[in-house]
Amino acid sequence: MGAAGGGREGLAGRLVLVTSGPTREPIDPVRFISNPATGRMGHALAAAALERGARVVLVTGPTALPPPAGAECVPVTTAEEMAAAVLERAGAADLVVMAAAVGDYRVERPADFKVKKSGDALELRLVPTTDILAELGRRKGGSPRPVLVGFAAETDQVAAHAAEKLARKNLDCIVANAVGVAGSGFGSGTNQVTVLWRDGRREDWPLLTKDEVAARLLDRVAVELFGVRGGQSAREAGR
Repeated sequence: MGAAGGGREGLAGRLVLVTSGPTREPIDPVRFISNPATGRMGHALAAAALERGARVVLVTGPTALPPPAGAECVPVTTAEEMAAAVLERAGAADLVVMAAAVGDYRVERPADFKVKKSGDALELRLVPTTDILAELGRRKGGSPRPVLVGFAAETDQVAAHAAEKLARKNLDCIVANAVGVAGSGFGSGTNQVTVLWRDGRREDWPLLTKDEVAARLLDRVAVELFGVRGGQSAREAGR
């Protein structure tokens, strides 16, 4: 899984908080709104952080994947549960990597009992969920810690939309990929990503396994954002 960068000790002693998987927003006790995220990317990042000497907290939505051995696993279901878990723990973290596919909307009033099928249309009022990354960026202000790394799954204008999120949410780095493209995004074992840095640099990575993306990303972060010596910088690697 290795990649050029800060080395396997690059995050030694640091607390890394990773989010993973989808969230589920209930309609009633047996139905929910969700997305196709499997947690592969987030879990790969947690494993890569452990390999690099970090203490890892993995906040994960529903997924069939077991958490990496050694990670503190915090299971959640809804976006609001994920927000509460992350915001409670982020202040102690050195690095937060938000790889989860968090639902942007939830049902305003989920039914207490199963909604029975009828011949009528069913209308659901959806309201926004907490924007976890934006809140982390607001709390961070001008402080260097925690380092904030976001993920952006886009269907069009991938780099442009990711750059807007990077600035608006006060992130240090954002990893963007096009969903619906073969070999990239939800449910795939591989990913082709574009990495944008706060200083305006852009890297377009080739198609890699998600384990390879995780390893390369954390090595880059160790060098670029924590100043770990002994590896290529993102600027050098992007040449």
